[in-house]
Amino acid sequence: MSLPVQFYTLMSMIGMGIAFGAMLDTYQRFLKRGTRKSWIVFLNDLLFWCIQGIIIFYVLFQVNFGELRFFLFLALLCGFSAYQALFKQVYQNVLETLIRLVVHTAGLIYKMVYFMVYKPLKGLVLIVVSILLYVYGLLLALVKIAWKVVKWTLKTVFKPFTWILKRIIPTSVTKFVIQLRKKMAGYLIKSKNTMIKVLSRIHKKR
Repeated sequence: MSLPVQFYTLMSMIGMGIAFGAMLDTYQRFLKRGTRKSWIVFLNDLLFWCIQGIIIFYVLFQVNFGELRFFLFLALLCGFSAYQALFKQVYQNVLETLIRLVVHTAGLIYKMVYFMVYKPLKGLVLIVVSILLYVYGLLLALVKIAWKVVKWTLKTVFKPFTWILKRIIPTSVTKFVIQLRKKMAGYLIKSKNTMIKVLSRIHKKR
């Protein structure tokens, strides 16, 4: 490597060491190890280190086509140490401020959506449902009234005809029809009982 390439590589690895420290603190802040299961922590740690390795190698490949030197590891360590000594506290304060800002903004957006969208829509739906139920009850009452009117009209119109039929049809015919109806009902009941007995016997034989 030429001297400019070595210099750029050294600066890049120092910067990656600082960035690694910041990403490690961010990762630790959101992981919450005490509340996670051990296998979840293990998988998250493995994924985090793999991603960091890929990022560092990608930056190294962009600077010097991925050529490794011993001093590059020292540069990473120096960058990480510089972060711990100079930037850690500042970054953590900025991170906490950003988290509070995002949480506050999300809560504000939620309240705006709740009071400006959800509540009016809910009230509108309740009003529409109330109107529909009122219209349904009104129509049902009108149908009942109309049916009573029709029933009363038919009864009034056909009352003379029924009176005439009662006078025209002999009493003997009326009695015969009543007796015939009773006999038919008796035959139907006997047939029903017979069928039940036959089916129960077949079922017992099985």
